This record gives sequence, C-alpha cells and structure tokens, in this order.
Amino acid sequence: MKKGMVCMMILALLIAASAMVFAQGQQEMVQKTSEPVTIDFWTTETQSDRMATIQVLIDTFTTLNPNIKVNLIPVDENNLVTQAQTAYAAKSLPAMFEGPAETAVSFGTQGILDIGTTTKLVEKIGKDRFYSGPLKVLETTGKGSYYALPYHGWIQGIWYRSDWFKEAGLNPPTTWDDILKAAKYFYKPEKNQYGILVGTLPEAYTEQCFTPIAMSNGAALFDGKKNLVFNSPQMKQAIEFYAELAKYNPPGPQTWRARDYYLQGKMAMFFYSTYIMDDLALQEAAKGSLTGDNFKDLAGADFDPELVNKTGVSTIITHTSSAGYGTVVAFGLFDQGDPAKTAAAQKFIEYLYTPNAYITFLHMAPGGMNPMLKEIATNTRFQNDPSGTFKRYGTEKMAQIISGLENIETFSIVDGNRIEAASEITAKQIIPQMLYKVTQEHMQVDDAMAWAETEMRKVMK
Repeated sequence: MKKGMVCMMILALLIAASAMVFAQGQQEMVQKTSEPVTIDFWTTETQSDRMATIQVLIDTFTTLNPNIKVNLIPVDENNLVTQAQTAYAAKSLPAMFEGPAETAVSFGTQGILDIGTTTKLVEKIGKDRFYSGPLKVLETTGKGSYYALPYHGWIQGIWYRSDWFKEAGLNPPTTWDDILKAAKYFYKPEKNQYGILVGTLPEAYTEQCFTPIAMSNGAALFDGKKNLVFNSPQMKQAIEFYAELAKYNPPGPQTWRARDYYLQGKMAMFFYSTYIMDDLALQEAAKGSLTGDNFKDLAGADFDPELVNKTGVSTIITHTSSAGYGTVVAFGLFDQGDPAKTAAAQKFIEYLYTPNAYITFLHMAPGGMNPMLKEIATNTRFQNDPSGTFKRYGTEKMAQIISGLENIETFSIVDGNRIEAASEITAKQIIPQMLYKVTQEHMQVDDAMAWAETEMRKVMK
C-alpha cells in the first residue's frame, strides 16, 4: 500500500476517533481500570502494509483506552497451529488471534479457547446482525455457543462472461446441466479458447472448486453421527462430474493461475473467490494476468475496462440441492486464566466491530475481505474503498455478491453438528490428491475413492 494511502487512512481514523469520542459521545470506550493490562494479538495478516493499518487501529484503540496495551504479533497462517502448540506448552498463549475458522475450530476442540466469553461477545454484538453461514461454521457441536467470532472472509463463485452467455442464448451457470453445457459450448481449443477452469492440482484451490459441486449433490464426508460416509453414490457422481468439467480446462494440470485465460478473453467461466474483483475492475491489479509469462499459449492482452461489466457471478450451485462455498477468518480468544486480560481482549474485539474500525480493516483487501455483519455490506463508506474497486460494481451488485455468505457450507458441518475430523482431512489435502489422480493420472474413480477413504480413516485414527 502506498505511503500516501496509509497517511489518508491515519487521518480518517483520527477523525473517526474524534467523532466517536466527541460528536457521538461514545465515552464508554475509555478504559477506566486502575491497573494497566497488556495483551498479545496474533494476526495472520503478515504483509507490511496490512500490519501498518492494523497498528493504526491499535493506536486509536489504546488512545481511547490508555490502560490497555496491545502487542501486535504477525504469525504466518501455515505456522499458526505449531506456534500455538508451542505457546500452550510454555503457558504463553496470546489473549487473541485472527486466523482461519477451521484452525479456530481445531483450537476449540483442543480445549484452549475461551468459548464462554466468545459466545457472550457474539450475543452482545447481536447474532441477527451476522450472516448466518459464517456463524454456523464456528458453532460448537453442542450448538448455542461459538469457538470464535467471524470477522471477514470471501465467497467463491463461478465468474462468467455474461455477454457470451447472452449471445449464445445460454442460461447462467448455476446448475450442473447449465455449467456443463456452457463448458462444452465454449470449448474451442483450436482457437485457444476454453470452457471453464476447475483446479486439478493437489492443492487447496481444487478442493474449493469441488466442495460446492459435491454438496449440491448431497455428498458428504460424514453423517450427523460422525460416521465416515465419503464412499457414496452421491460422492462418486460428483467426482465423475468434476472430471468431466476438467476436460474443458486449459491444457495440463491447472490451478487458480489459469485465470489469465479469462482476463485475456480466452475462457468462458472460472471458479474463483471474491479476491478476483479488483483484477476484473482495475488495470493495475490485472496486469499480472495480462502477460504471456505464465502460459506459453497466451501472448498477452490489453486490459479490457469493460470486462467487469461483461462478467456475471453465480455463488450458488444447484443439482439435487443448492450449495455455496466460502471461507471465514475469525477472531478467537485463548483461555488466559486472567480476567483482566480477557476483559481487555473482549473490549478490543468490540472496538474492531465498530463501523469505522471494521471498514478500515476490510479495506486492506477489497473483495478479498468481506464483512460478516450484514449492515456493513451496504454501508456507504464500505462501498467507497480506497482502490475504487467497489464503485465499478455498484452497491446492488456488491450486496448481491456478499449475500452469498448466507449460503456457505462446509464438509465440517452436518445437520448442524460440527465434525472436527473433516477439518483434519482438509488439512491433509486428501480430496485434491484424489481429484488429481482421477483427472491427471487417469485412475478409475472407484480406485481413487478407495484410496481417499483409506487415507481419511488414517486421519480419524
């Protein structure tokens, strides 16, 4: 982030802080405890510009609460679990952390989170203010309580050339039949044009593409009693359908990088999260996908300023049922055994949900960080992000995209019950490895499923 932008944020925050204290009369934000309290805050937003923005938020909070000190500590997302285990053994866990919901659930099942305080915070902020999907992701097995608080996240969808679809007389890609029909129709490899992009490498992107397809067919990893039911007819059908879609991919095993084909006008549709929004709308963001550096059959192309208007997005896939997919990043409270630190962390989290602080945080990654509180999606200041991305979409389209959070689902929740083992299966990347075997190594689906089931049972043990 450019220094000028950071300065503008600092100025805006100072004005906002003054407004909270004086204009709005929010004097309750001032800490009145007699003894100073220091808390540690682990964040997975380790980029220097994001760290700078979060530090500004901390500085504003500590100005309003002079007896609370917050130490900001960056932790790589891939190392979050290891560092927490080490800190737990040393009895030096931080008061709070920001990280993936699945990781928060894992911490919760290990008994190291303060679920009681977290649940009270959700209730104080207002359960009805949150999108329901993210809350379900973080709900404990017993229901009515929460491992962590949802803060931001992204929604996945099929982004597609709505102008091509309209010209061809095709329906938007929302059902299995319509997705496959369009993938076939637009697949013209002789013209270096491809129908769709689904992940086929053994990595997270592949599972992200596959999950809503499987769930839209009623496929699951576990039933509500935590029995493994992966090897089912519904799952086999989903794998076979996914393998069929992969035939209309660009050549070779593919990952998210093949979005370049779409931005260069060589692809009809692709699975991607809302992180793609600025690439579609802004030339500066798109430039990395407009070269010929990443694929030998792409020569590069000029930025199309109208591409954002020619693009539609389907956040729900329907077959025997409907399903959406997204990821949630949460705030969790580690059990401190110290009421003063717990109270300080609670107060800090409440501050981070106030509109000015919340929107400043979300604007670190427009499109990639979407609000978990429904009223923020249509907030005028939220819509006016520093990069100008959201203006290119408009309030109505932005609200429609973000509302996809209501419908996000995961293999980790069945009939409202949390299945912790599903998170471990995701961490081991068993499903994307299986899909790689089917789509790239041409293993028979039955054999690949048998391999995956064996690996899943190893994780369960």
